[in-house]
Amino acid sequence: MSEGELVFPLKCSVQNYAWGKLGSESEVASLQKAADPSFQIDDDTPYAELWMGTHVNCPSKVKTPKGSNLSLKDWITQHPEQLGEAVRKKFGDDLPFLFKVLSVNKSLSVQAHPNKVQAEKLHKTFPDIYKDDNHKPELAIALTPFKALCGFRPIQEVADFLSKIEELRAVVGGPKACKLISASKTPDMPLQREAMKDCFTALMKRDPESVQSELKLLINRLQNLDNAGTDTSVFESEVLYKLYKEFPGDVGCFTVYFLNVITLQPGESMFLEANLPHAYLSGDTMECMACSDNVVRAGLTPKFRDVHTLCEMLDYTGKPASKTKFTGKSVTEDKVTITTFSPAIRDFAVKKFQTSPGCTSLKLAALPSPSITIVIQGNGIANNATLESSLPVNRGEIFFTSVNQEVTIDVSSESMLLFQAYAAV
Repeated sequence: MSEGELVFPLKCSVQNYAWGKLGSESEVASLQKAADPSFQIDDDTPYAELWMGTHVNCPSKVKTPKGSNLSLKDWITQHPEQLGEAVRKKFGDDLPFLFKVLSVNKSLSVQAHPNKVQAEKLHKTFPDIYKDDNHKPELAIALTPFKALCGFRPIQEVADFLSKIEELRAVVGGPKACKLISASKTPDMPLQREAMKDCFTALMKRDPESVQSELKLLINRLQNLDNAGTDTSVFESEVLYKLYKEFPGDVGCFTVYFLNVITLQPGESMFLEANLPHAYLSGDTMECMACSDNVVRAGLTPKFRDVHTLCEMLDYTGKPASKTKFTGKSVTEDKVTITTFSPAIRDFAVKKFQTSPGCTSLKLAALPSPSITIVIQGNGIANNATLESSLPVNRGEIFFTSVNQEVTIDVSSESMLLFQAYAAV
């Protein structure tokens, strides 16, 4: 690239967390291979996340034909004006978002992310655990059927599980279970939230021996029912078996009776605002978040568990599973459907571009923010006024676009699917 080019490809890196999909089963690995034929996929290695951005844990680099060690962060430091005035005024001289692709095989931890005030306090008090002072709202947009736990169930559903699952009552405690069942029969929302908090906190703080014992009893009972031909789906047995297999005896297995089980179909999304409990279970997804790595965990993980902080910070409002989904706004013109996912924050938004057969061109409009775009499907040629030559954009390719720059892509495949992340300023 020349000094004057304001649209350029990025070389991004993969995180090999243990929960990732193995080898070529991983969309993360497949995308990386498509963008870089020299990338070798090991079928025994998990490929969990592809990071796109300036975060210090896995920074992207400027991609040139001769190779480059210049990080995107360094390029922005050299050209801060290309962030745009609105981004610089609100967030300083850095990208306010981190863009990812996730391929989930093994369930992630029961977790939540702090709001800005909480993040600042946690970072100040426990800087070795919470390494920055930023909040971390997240948006997930499914690439394949994507299963997760997200948000507390309506209290009536939790009360029903407590009524019919004696092992759950045992780990929660009879008095607290009775309080929740009673609260489920009233419209008093503060009382419902208090009862939900009491029950969930009692569960998460239960001694491990009791949890392991009751879980084993429950698993054995459900397996006996299965063997007898009884339908155990009303006990969320499919998800429970998965969690128990991956984390046998873990208290997080019981959270399936408190949190909604949802499956996003490709193109569907959910927004994980501050203090919303969640755990990803399986599938491939795009993910965009504020530029932070703050996670408070309490189950289904070998990592540090901060049970007290998590239980104190959670939003205990029960909502139906359907209410956990976030709906983007779509417009279709000239055989291109653009869906905009813009939560009520300014750190980030995401646009999804899907072309229909016969489409020959699509436009990425100029934005008051820089953006990062990844090609998930298809191929084409990108053009921009600052480019000295056209930029091939095939599956797996990722490119950065400076503020106020329009990009036109000549589509050379039957269809293309792209995602573009930017700051919603």
